[in-house]
Formats: sequence, C-alpha cells, structure tokens
Amino acid sequence: MFVQINQEEFSKEVSKKAWFQTHNIIFTIIFLFPVFSLIDLIYAKDIWMQILIVRIIIVLAIYSLFNLVQGKKYNYRILLHITFFLVSALSALLCTLVHAQDLNIYFLTYAAIVLFFNLQVFWEPINSIIQTLIAMAMLVIFFNWFSDYSIDIFVSNGGQYFIVIALISCLIPNARHKVIMREVHSQILIEKSNEQLKAQNRDISEKNNIIDMQYERLRKLDEQKNSFINIAGHDLKNLIGSIIMSNNMVKEEEYRLSPDQKEFIGYISQSAEKMQYMLNKLMDVREIESPEMKFNLEIFDINAEVQHVYRGLIETAQMKNIHLVDNILKLPLNVKLDRVFTGQIFQNLLSNIIKFSQTNNSIKVVTSLQRQRFIFEIIDEGIAIGQDELDMMFNKLKTLNDASGNIESRLGLGLSIAKLMTQEMGGELFYSSDDNGNYFKVEFNVIN
Repeated sequence: MFVQINQEEFSKEVSKKAWFQTHNIIFTIIFLFPVFSLIDLIYAKDIWMQILIVRIIIVLAIYSLFNLVQGKKYNYRILLHITFFLVSALSALLCTLVHAQDLNIYFLTYAAIVLFFNLQVFWEPINSIIQTLIAMAMLVIFFNWFSDYSIDIFVSNGGQYFIVIALISCLIPNARHKVIMREVHSQILIEKSNEQLKAQNRDISEKNNIIDMQYERLRKLDEQKNSFINIAGHDLKNLIGSIIMSNNMVKEEEYRLSPDQKEFIGYISQSAEKMQYMLNKLMDVREIESPEMKFNLEIFDINAEVQHVYRGLIETAQMKNIHLVDNILKLPLNVKLDRVFTGQIFQNLLSNIIKFSQTNNSIKVVTSLQRQRFIFEIIDEGIAIGQDELDMMFNKLKTLNDASGNIESRLGLGLSIAKLMTQEMGGELFYSSDDNGNYFKVEFNVIN
C-alpha cells in the first residue's frame, strides 16, 4: 500500500501543530506571568505594585495580540516573537532595578522563562537564537541605563547562570522541531493509510455483497436447472419408451422385413437403449454434482464399438457426399470402460467432423494398437482450426465458419463432453490442425 503526501497537506498539518503549541505557550504566560508578582512582593517591595500593573498590561496586550493574529491568520511566529520580547523586556529591566543581593532570584526567574519558552516553542532554531541575543542586548542596555553596581557584581550574582541556561536552551528547538516534523509526517501517513484501508474495506464489502447476490442467482439457476432436468428427463423417458415400444412391435413382424430393414431396426434398438442409459445417468442429479462420475465399467471389444459408430454415420456422410475411409482394425481389442459413454465419445467426434467438413471430401477413421494403448484417429480434410485456436478447442462457446459460410458451433458441447468423458475414464484426447485439415486422436489402455 503506497501513501503519497503532498506539500500542501503537510504544511497544513504542521501549521495546526504549531498553533497548538503556540496556544499552550500563550495561555501559560497569561495565567502565570502575573503570579510572578509574589516574587516582586518579597524582593522588590517598593516597586512591586507598579510591576504588577505592568505585568497585567503585558498579559492584556499578549491576549489581544493572540486574538488579532489568529483572527487575521497571520504567521504564528510573529505572535511568539512579540510575546517573548514583551516578557523578556520586563524580566531584563527587573534584573537591573533590584538590589544586588536579589539578582540571583531574578536571573533564575528570567532563565526559567527562556527555558520554558524554548522547551515548548515549535519553530526553527534560528528564531530562538535571535530572541536570546535580543534578551542579552536588553540586559546590557538596561544595565547601562539603570544599574548602580559594577558589571562584575551583575554577572557574578546570577548573570552567568542566565547566560549558560539561555545559550544551552537554544539547542532545544532544533531537536524539538525535527521530532515534531517527523511526528506530523507519521501522523499524516497513519491517517491516510487508515483512509485507504477504510476505502478498501468498503470496496471489499461491496464486492462481497455482489458475490453474495451472484451466488444467490447461481443457486436459483441451479435449482431451475435441476427442475428442468427432472421435467425434461421425465418427458424424454416417455418418448424413449414410445420408441422402444414401437421398435419392439416392428420386431415382432421381423419375418416381413428385408435384411437392411432388420439392420436398421437393430440400430434403432441399440440407440434407444443407449439413450435410456445416458438419460438415467442424467437424471441422477446427485451423481452429476459429485466430484467424480460413476461409470458402469465392463469388458468389451472397442474396435467393434468403433465399427458400430462408423456404420451408423455412413448414411449421414453420404448425404454430404463425404467419403468415410474404413481403416478400423478387425482384430478384437478388449478394454474395461463404460461401453455407452465410450461409444458416445466416438459418436461426438465423428459426427462433428462430418457436420463441418466440406462436401466431396474424405475422412479417414483409423484404429491401432500401440504400446498396449488403443488408438482411435480421425483424419479430416475440412476447415483447419489454426494454431491460435488450439488452446480454446474444447470451449463449448467456440464457433467457426463451415464450408458454406454459415456460422455454427464447431467445438461445442459435443467435443467438450467427449473430452470430459475421455479423461474421466482414464484416457486422453488430442487435437491438432494444419493447412491440410484437422486431426483427432483418442487413447485408452487395453486389457491383455
């Protein structure tokens, strides 16, 4: 999470912090400066009343100046400089008016004021150095104007303490200024980070609400899907039952049928049984929604199953003037798979190839045995899918143009279901495409 601070908002926060410190200094002086008259009452009895009046006047001036500067939004440094100057002027004057034996207490009081100011103030250290120099200059001026004793007495009776404390206290604002600047910077970072976290939390909450709404929609769609499957399955069962019943009635008159008609009746019977088997699987919603499809595994000759699918699609291919080339092994190869679903895989692949292949074309259907693996291949001279389409070849929404220019679903549910069933039964399905056409290959393990 990256937080950026611009100069304007940083200066604004620094100004707030500076005014907070200035507010503390001003009101501390307003409340405590008149209290120093108690010291005057003890050590300067003859002039303490006059000094009290001056202190009150200074406090009123500082308060008025505070309201003026804050109201006009002047720089807070102006207020601090004037405040320090007024307080410093009276303190320096008192250090030259009192008796020599009382100098220590007034110099220490003056040093305490300077130290307090530098401990609390928030400004650049050069400002404190200027004020300290002004304080020392006023001491020299007032000493020359009002003092009756020598410079040695003036310095030895507290003056040296004041000078040392004043000079050392000038170092404090530098460190304090750096600390407060870092504190303001950290505070801004924390506040902005909190704002970003709150915004992200709101965004996450909104997305969670959207997800909940979508989940609820999907749940309702799932319920509708299950309801549709139940209704459609029930209706299809009735239709398949009618087909089987009608076919059985025709088989009862088998002696009246030609050999070709008997073969077609056999195809109808086998296809109806397969449809009934797959429909029963479809109707078992719990099985469909489980992680693994349960297959009815049996041992059968897979070449015979391919031959059966091949013969069933010859008429469909001839309608488009497509020549099916039979390169199917006559050698029995036993596999242990779900016979119905295996036949459906070959049916889906070959029927799709026939559907989208060009007329006057040839399609080779090849089976072979390679390293104890049954290989089923379809070699088509139809429209090439292209290398860019390989990653999406089993996307049920993918469409391509057929030879006549119409847009039809080429890699739709048929091929995606074929791939799913192949993988579920432990096989592999491959697809490739080049300028000469398209190529499908299915592999399954065979039984010794």
